[in-house]
Amino acid sequence: MCDTCGCGDPNVVSVDVHENILAVNDRTAAHNREHLDRQGILAVNLMGSPGAGKTAVLEATARALSGRRRLGVIAGDLETERDADRLRAVDVPAVAITTGTACHLDAEMVHRALHGFPTGGLDYLFVENVGNLVCPAVYDLGQAVSVVALSVTEGEDKPLKYPVMFRKADLVLLTKVDLLPHLELDVSALEAGLARVAPAASLLPLSARTAEGVSVWVDWLEARAASRPKPSGEGLGHHHEDGRGMIDAAAGSGGRSRDR
Repeated sequence: MCDTCGCGDPNVVSVDVHENILAVNDRTAAHNREHLDRQGILAVNLMGSPGAGKTAVLEATARALSGRRRLGVIAGDLETERDADRLRAVDVPAVAITTGTACHLDAEMVHRALHGFPTGGLDYLFVENVGNLVCPAVYDLGQAVSVVALSVTEGEDKPLKYPVMFRKADLVLLTKVDLLPHLELDVSALEAGLARVAPAASLLPLSARTAEGVSVWVDWLEARAASRPKPSGEGLGHHHEDGRGMIDAAAGSGGRSRDR
């Protein structure tokens, strides 16, 4: 499926390397992090399966923070900018990154997106990663915190089946909890599995539809933002224009930006 990380390719073989193969990505991620920290923006890498409710969580977050905080979103997907369109509809600045066949975002894709993104005055920048419980966990994007959205419809065994993803999480949002009365999900088993593979990650039940748990989620974000260093007011050493559009990651490192 993925033409960058090699997942699912039977011809990929193990080789000895003398440098971290993600070294370039990590350097770019550090550059992104420095840029966002200087502006006092809390960057959140929001990961989860397709249909886990990531976009709905962001819509609910925007409603809860309306008039109090400004947030922006970089939305990753293989094709279309539907998620970005949904967020623009609730007055959230959003840019879409289309990856083509890649099953994750990387730091360079985010870096290019930042060049055309209006970060000035933002309090939060959410990166809505490509829907996947495997590949996105490997790539540092320059985020301050990592959050995994896990819907109640996915089952209680996901932390045990996909431990790397959950070990990367600072918080797990158990989404769509309004559906629990109609399911047979064993929440205690889910909690036990999460505690086994990622004891440092908290589990927060949330429903974007009813707003259950949204205030607790917002309080968690605000606490993380309050603990960040004070911004210096400086940006990158090169210019980032304000604007919005779609970044086509499949076009290569020079990617195309299609203004709307």
